Amino acid sequence: MENSASNDRIKKMLFGTVYPLYLTKVERKGRTKEELDQVISWLTGFSLKDIERYIQERSTFETFFAEATLHANAHLITGLICGYRVQEIEDELTKKVRMLDKLVDELAKGKKMDKILLED
Repeated sequence: MENSASNDRIKKMLFGTVYPLYLTKVERKGRTKEELDQVISWLTGFSLKDIERYIQERSTFETFFAEATLHANAHLITGLICGYRVQEIEDELTKKVRMLDKLVDELAKGKKMDKILLED
């Protein structure tokens, strides 16, 4: 499991600092900002306007996920991310951030949106 120093670091990370990294990652693989925003919206329940507000307000991941309403199927997100199995991460915030990382990775890998958004 991830350690408490890692969990503390994730808690303080700014969503708006990580978002451009996500965007670069997916665009480099031929995906779009709209697709990235769709994935984030699916997981968090946030609108595009909400996402932009969290970026502008320099919100931490802690605030971002505290105010999110996770999709009912979010618990189905599984697999390895950053060397950890998403489903085995004990810290709730770290787990949510890693779920988002996993969705972004799947988008960048070219997976179809209906598979990423667990609609199948």
